[in-house]
Amino acid sequence: MEKPVGRVEFETMLLGRHSHLYNPRTRATGGRLDRSAYVVLSRIQMDGPMSIGQLSDAFGLDASTLNRQTAAMLRAGLVERIPDPDGGLARKFRISAEGEHQLDADRADYTGGLEKVFSDWAPEDVAAFADYLQRFNGDIERLEGHPWPRP
Repeated sequence: MEKPVGRVEFETMLLGRHSHLYNPRTRATGGRLDRSAYVVLSRIQMDGPMSIGQLSDAFGLDASTLNRQTAAMLRAGLVERIPDPDGGLARKFRISAEGEHQLDADRADYTGGLEKVFSDWAPEDVAAFADYLQRFNGDIERLEGHPWPRP
């Protein structure tokens, strides 16, 4: 009999493969936001304006990777650079109105797609699944040392 952790590995692999099924716009048009923009914008939306250094600490990525990602988001009008509101020297990235609009639209599409996936599930099963996912992600974040804020 296969170990449960092997089943988890296999199912998480499939989960990544199926993400286009619960975001219809991704399959039809390639989506509005690429994955990295969606994740970075989500973090800025939660934490407020962030510098490259803060983003690097939050994601455990090197500054050059985040410079490329934020430069692409700047060109697309998804973020804007602002002086540090707290008076620090480093400039920060703030989500723009367009970035908020696109992030909210993508999140609504994902949520709508997931509602279709869960249409035959009992509400308590969806809640239990959400609790397990939060626990799973929280344990990964703890091991990596990069906790993610939750609403």
